[in-house]
Amino acid sequence: MRSFLLFIFLSTTFCLSAQKIYNGKVVDTNNSPLEDVNVIIEGTSTGTITNNSGNFSVSSNNQNAILVFSALGFKTQKQQGGSNLTIVLQESSEILSEVVLVGTRNPRQTKLETPVAVDIVDVSKIKLTSAQTTANDLLANLVPSFNSNRQSSSDGTEHVDPASLRGLGPDQVLVLINGKRRHTTSLLNNQNTVGNGSVGTDLSSIPSAAIDRIEVLRDGAAAQYGSDAIAGVINIILKKNTGLEIGTTYGLTSEGDGETFNLNVNYGTEIGNKGGFINLTAEFNDRGKTSRSQNHNLVIYDQSDLGNFFAYDFSNDGARERDDELINAAGLTRDDFNFQVGDAAITNTQLFVNLELPTSKNGTFYAAGGGNYRTGNGFGFRRLPSEGHVLEIFPNGFQPILESTIIDLSLIAGYKTKLGEWDFDLSNTNGYNQFDYGISNTVNDALGINSPTSFDAGGHTFLQNTVNLDFSKFDDTIMSGLGLAFGAEYRYENYTIYAGEEGSYIGNGANSFPGFAPNNEVDEQRSSVGIYADVELNFTDKFLVDVAGRFENYSDFGNTINGKIAARYKLTDAVVLRGAFGTGFRAPSLQQQYFNNIATDLVDGNLINGGTFRNDSEIAQTLGIPELKEETSTSISVGLTAKVTNNFQITLDAYKVDIDDRIIYTGSLGNDVYGDEIPELQAILQPLGVSSARFFTNAINTSTAGVDLVMNYKVPLNEGALNFSLLYNHNETEVDDTLNNVPDIFVGQEDVYFGAQEKILIESNNPQDKAIFTVDLTKNKFGVMLRNTYWGEITRNGFPFGGAQLHSGKLTTDLTGSYNINDNLSLTVGANNLFDVLPDEQIYDNSYFGVFKYASVQMGTTGAFYFARLNYKI
Repeated sequence: MRSFLLFIFLSTTFCLSAQKIYNGKVVDTNNSPLEDVNVIIEGTSTGTITNNSGNFSVSSNNQNAILVFSALGFKTQKQQGGSNLTIVLQESSEILSEVVLVGTRNPRQTKLETPVAVDIVDVSKIKLTSAQTTANDLLANLVPSFNSNRQSSSDGTEHVDPASLRGLGPDQVLVLINGKRRHTTSLLNNQNTVGNGSVGTDLSSIPSAAIDRIEVLRDGAAAQYGSDAIAGVINIILKKNTGLEIGTTYGLTSEGDGETFNLNVNYGTEIGNKGGFINLTAEFNDRGKTSRSQNHNLVIYDQSDLGNFFAYDFSNDGARERDDELINAAGLTRDDFNFQVGDAAITNTQLFVNLELPTSKNGTFYAAGGGNYRTGNGFGFRRLPSEGHVLEIFPNGFQPILESTIIDLSLIAGYKTKLGEWDFDLSNTNGYNQFDYGISNTVNDALGINSPTSFDAGGHTFLQNTVNLDFSKFDDTIMSGLGLAFGAEYRYENYTIYAGEEGSYIGNGANSFPGFAPNNEVDEQRSSVGIYADVELNFTDKFLVDVAGRFENYSDFGNTINGKIAARYKLTDAVVLRGAFGTGFRAPSLQQQYFNNIATDLVDGNLINGGTFRNDSEIAQTLGIPELKEETSTSISVGLTAKVTNNFQITLDAYKVDIDDRIIYTGSLGNDVYGDEIPELQAILQPLGVSSARFFTNAINTSTAGVDLVMNYKVPLNEGALNFSLLYNHNETEVDDTLNNVPDIFVGQEDVYFGAQEKILIESNNPQDKAIFTVDLTKNKFGVMLRNTYWGEITRNGFPFGGAQLHSGKLTTDLTGSYNINDNLSLTVGANNLFDVLPDEQIYDNSYFGVFKYASVQMGTTGAFYFARLNYKI
């Protein structure tokens, strides 16, 4: 790492030696510094923004550059470049706003003028004052309709956090990088957590230091972007020419665990003098595990045999004292019996690039992408001595450790130019995700005392390659502006599962995570072709209508046609009404169609082996499980935006999304929650070495409705500013009472086919209400940020015995303070969840015999997190 940093510094010194540096300060007419003013070298994309003291510095190969200054609520101004400039900006009666790229073909559309709701998260600025270091965590704390939680004891889901938008599934939001489709992970969430049975996009594989901003389109957009965009679209915009920035963060929890270290380096420089640039990012993040188990519930029932009579239960303090005496007398410690519950330990190393290289007057070659290498250690359920798992090796029982190695690679490459009046863009986007499993501190009972204690358990991969051809133009001579776009897309996908070593799967397999066996192996692919058209017409300056349509053909399930119409009307220059209606779809993922394994499951309080079987398997066909088809949706939204003053903005949007034939991951069929078994099913399962079976099927219809409120108010101060923001989301999802396509053998078993636990995960495992109130003060070199987040109540149904539990709403407080040591160096210290607020303690029925003190809901189980961050930028 030291050699890498030395290389960066030497490279930077060499590059800067050939460049001229322009710097100065931007103020308003009251001589107050202006923060976040865009400073661009005219005719290029090279630029920067002013800090909270109004200072800026930008370098260029152009020795006589013209600088362009622009900011919200101020007139754009040009100035000959120089050193120690003082730029005075005049207020403008024409209110500016951030231009958005997602959901519109108009290159001048702002977030307050779009016909649908768009959030813009300025990651490059916000991450400097936030405890969060990943895109997932940043969005969860800044966008109320976005939720993401770290999971515990949930196999691979511990290592890739599932996320949702507007309460829908992780696979119902589409992620873009610089406007190009991002691949999903190869991991299928199958451990009854948030997003159960879905495949999401791993936002944490994109280094936050590489991100300029994130645009969140909160509206169905399948007609514009294709499959997965039912809930909306997240468009991640990478940094361009930004100079050199080095940041480091250290933090830990109030419990002294979860130690986190982050080091990131970002360097962006101009290439030539025609707008070319290259931006490079390297980021390293190491996060220690946390432990939030409830170990006081350890009880030893029989003094005659410490090993064979060991169990967990609620007990009084006297029982705990007796247990400690027995443990000490046996020469053991309580750590020999602890149950590790909490966040997994994760180490992440990332490299990313963003490049544009002009090749002619109008032509530009571009590329973006990078690699992510991640390792993790999570934990399975503890095996007790009384269960008799090769006591010769682990006489006191053991808790298996699930080890992950994740490789994520991506590359966008394309060429854009002008063909007459049309903008032409041809691109290829390739993404690859590989997830390898290892299991250690465990045994395979079938191998007895000769069993290894660690195994290679196999893994899975997902590859996606997307070719896009896009044409667009905007003609401001037709009425008040006409935007036209059309194009085509070809996508190829491949999904594989590969077996682990033999010892990981023979017999009942390695305890906690039986490895993938040769009969689980998969190598399946599909392709799709889509064409789209989009017309955006401004009939007048006040009235806009956007109509989009898309046709797609999939090699595995057929055709789908979707459309969308959106409109915006300006009641006044300050108040805008907007609304949209559209249809959408989500193609079943290859993972949902072909994932299969044997895993240890918890049914009626007992650990058993259960199987997940392919949708096209012989057992699925025998039982009458239908082939998967696409989910279909209709969505409607209405809203308004109001520019109350230059410094006060409000947006309010209501929405409703109906999804038919939504794909579910069934319950464990074969072991009824009421104790009844299906003899015909048991006869089929027993030869397969499992006691239960699960499948994917289009079984439910859902309806989601909600409202989003965004309020921002800025008070300019002498030498600073005071900002207030209130963000609120209310969201409700209901599952229709009638199930679709239930095979005859399961009639009367609907509560197992799609049980209470599966239903609650969809309806109420995300907060119905979430509100974020932030006060941000900058004054001279100082800054203070206070954020209060209300996480609404949720209902959870867990193991071992089920039973819904209501977790009450919680309020968490984040507080940070920052100081600009000089124009280049800043220091931030603070706390996330300052008052150490945690979810309600779990009831016994939902807490694995009292071990899990807290569920991974709402704000998670980490508690208070204290951090310090040092950032250097030139």
